[in-house]
Amino acid sequence: MIRDPLTYLFGLEQFGIKFGLDNIRTLLDRLGHPERAFRSVHVAGTNGKGSVTAMVDAALRAAGHRSGRYTSPHLVDLTERFVIDGRRVESAALTAAVADVREAIDELRATGSLRAPPTFFEVTTTVAFELFRRASVELAVVEVGMGGRLDATNVLTPVTSAIASIAFDHQHYLGTTLHDIAREKAGIIKPGVPVVVGELAPEAFAAIEHAARERGAELIRASEGVTVTMVRLKPDTTNNPDHSIIRLRTPTRDYGEIDLALAGAHQVANALVAVRLLEVVDAHGVGVPREAVVEGLANVCWPGRLDRRRLPDGRELLLDAAHNPAGAAALAAYLAGEGDEKPPLVFAAMRDKDVRGMFHALLPRVGALVVTRASNRRTMEPEALAEHARAVAPATSVEIVPALDEALEAAWRQSQRIVVAGSIFLVGDVMKRIGGS
Repeated sequence: MIRDPLTYLFGLEQFGIKFGLDNIRTLLDRLGHPERAFRSVHVAGTNGKGSVTAMVDAALRAAGHRSGRYTSPHLVDLTERFVIDGRRVESAALTAAVADVREAIDELRATGSLRAPPTFFEVTTTVAFELFRRASVELAVVEVGMGGRLDATNVLTPVTSAIASIAFDHQHYLGTTLHDIAREKAGIIKPGVPVVVGELAPEAFAAIEHAARERGAELIRASEGVTVTMVRLKPDTTNNPDHSIIRLRTPTRDYGEIDLALAGAHQVANALVAVRLLEVVDAHGVGVPREAVVEGLANVCWPGRLDRRRLPDGRELLLDAAHNPAGAAALAAYLAGEGDEKPPLVFAAMRDKDVRGMFHALLPRVGALVVTRASNRRTMEPEALAEHARAVAPATSVEIVPALDEALEAAWRQSQRIVVAGSIFLVGDVMKRIGGS
């Protein structure tokens, strides 16, 4: 029998992905419903949901609230998923919570109340709620894992929810059309609970609108009635790429100038979703004044997203967790704005991803491609990646280097500035090597 709680937790990864709420509902009931001990904001979306979650959490803290943040996956360390008052939970607190949840699971399995072993994500979600209850969190910002309707986080009844974006990803699980994917994500909409949505394709919006109307939920389009003006780009002065300063007015407030800490034009759209969410939260009795919103968006940190890292010897990496065509397009747009230089790209992806879609966006913006492996067991073989790349852009220089350390060196031999993208797991692997998170 495995005694170490965290070894037990990671051992659950063998059960893979399993949709459904029966397991987590049974487990939460046994624990006395920790998810009811705090108020929550629930954030879904194909891309941008993590950034929105981080922005909302930062603003809540700036407003003086005791906040919790639950996101997935982690880049380097499991504790990244569980953040309270802007700090990752301590390992001892996490281990104790996992041990207690495991004890409840063992009891439920012994009595037959829990018929199937819970998955890794079901247990980490339960642990997050338990940690937030023990820390007396006032309001937790919870990111959906995948989809929405049958995601383990969907046991929440939040103050408000959001769907940041809809794009193609996880089609094997969520459906092959934007309408189908949107319908799954719309499963987080609760009766009478306002939902904020970002910019969506018409067929995706139609599915969201239908679900909101059916459940009597106010539907707030993040950009509706909003005036947003790009003031200027703020030059890179630290390890972060250039980022935007915008002037923002919503139907509720005039925010004046906001310095967005997160880089990339796509973060303006994410910021609109976050701001409108915070306005709903404020209207529901959790005070978030204008100044807190401005401070939160200016100080938020979300590693691995257009994240520039400089090494002591002057070499540089731009790390980005883009792992689907829409994310790759956002990265490509950023690279296009950097000028004529085309840096080498170190790339790995999971086998279930639309690699050709990503390559169509990225390969015109990079000088060469080095394909490698991520540490995750679902990683696509570099030879297969190279085949896809050559089909998309035959003129692109493609080098196959399975070992990550050697892949990074191969890219640096071509330029002192390189890009790493294609997989969250790849970005995490690189971060482990260069230090920091």
